[in-house]
Amino acid sequence: MPPADDQVTSLTTIGGNTKNGPVAFTTTQWSVVLAAQGPTPVAQAALDKICRTYWRPIYGFVRRQGVAPEESKDLTQVFFALLLERRDLNAVRQEKGRLRSYLLTSHKHFLTNERNRAMAIKRGQGQQLIPLEDLHERELAGFEPAETLAADQIYERRWALSVLDQVLRRLGDEYRAAGPAAAGLFDRLQKSLTDEPDCLSPAETADEFGMTESAVRQASYRLRQRYRQVLREEVAHTVMLPGDIDDELRHLITVLRG
Repeated sequence: MPPADDQVTSLTTIGGNTKNGPVAFTTTQWSVVLAAQGPTPVAQAALDKICRTYWRPIYGFVRRQGVAPEESKDLTQVFFALLLERRDLNAVRQEKGRLRSYLLTSHKHFLTNERNRAMAIKRGQGQQLIPLEDLHERELAGFEPAETLAADQIYERRWALSVLDQVLRRLGDEYRAAGPAAAGLFDRLQKSLTDEPDCLSPAETADEFGMTESAVRQASYRLRQRYRQVLREEVAHTVMLPGDIDDELRHLITVLRG
């Protein structure tokens, strides 16, 4: 489902102030991408974030080509391993491109020209970039090819859903850090962000948590504000220029509504 509220373009601009503090573009501009160029713990964490965000879109794209599930998993793993081995992410920086588009183009090239050679090399070394057992069940579910969507469309939609997953994961961590009561409230209120059918009304949530309905509405408003901010930060990780953020946000909403 599309992100909360109706317009992403009204979000606080990079460098502006919000109730949660200033948002500095220097902390989000491709930092996760550029950090994934070396063997440091920070780089490994950045690499893990990239791979977990784009594993689902890439795997879905491969499956839509008619490739069997196990081979699709292998190809997806190998693609990410080769990407970092060859430092291809440096090329993205030089081209000032969008990570979403670059990875899809790179993967098409990989499938066309390097699949057999890469599989032979990596299988012989027994390397695996992301332990598949570490992926959540929801990340592995629903990868059968969709008859009504082209491979590129599957990639785009799963990219958008993966970005939203990252946003909700960050928000959940923040609320859980504030204590069990905050975590429980987040579990209820987050459903309103994506218009889930079993979302409780403000009055029902107020009864459950011993709050006033007004307090619940205020908490929901603050969550939506933070949701927009975190979504913008996540998208900022994947574009090179500040001016591209709003375009990428609009593209994400278009994909989800398509």
